[in-house]
Amino acid sequence: MATSSKVQPSSADARRRMQSVRQKNTSAESALRRELHARGLRYRIQVPVLTKPRRVADVAFSGLRVAVFVDGCFWHGCPQHATWPKQNAEFWRSKIEANMARDADTDERLRAEGWTVVRVWAHEPPERAAAKVATIVEKRREKLRP
Repeated sequence: MATSSKVQPSSADARRRMQSVRQKNTSAESALRRELHARGLRYRIQVPVLTKPRRVADVAFSGLRVAVFVDGCFWHGCPQHATWPKQNAEFWRSKIEANMARDADTDERLRAEGWTVVRVWAHEPPERAAAKVATIVEKRREKLRP
């Protein structure tokens, strides 16, 4: 079995498609942010929450230490919608499993530093995701009130 650093996308077209996928400001992130803003919540976007290794939250409530990640179903191995491509299967399985391991590592590191981590799937309705985030933010605010 080849290591993930040596395995490559199956074609130049596949490589171009991978490079064209947005990594930030996706439609799911934008929809969630609109919902959060409509609820009166103010936040920062694309916030580096860890430095070594560098990890960036899609949405963060820095003072409350709440980090929100909007995970795409394909790239993060959604249990409901993930697909395992048949072409170049070894590459894709390695890529997606590495993403999942990185997500778990990020969550563990942030929790160890006192952050609350919220992960929402890109397929979740933005209203439901925003309600989940709003509930967590309010609970954190209550804890910090004198």
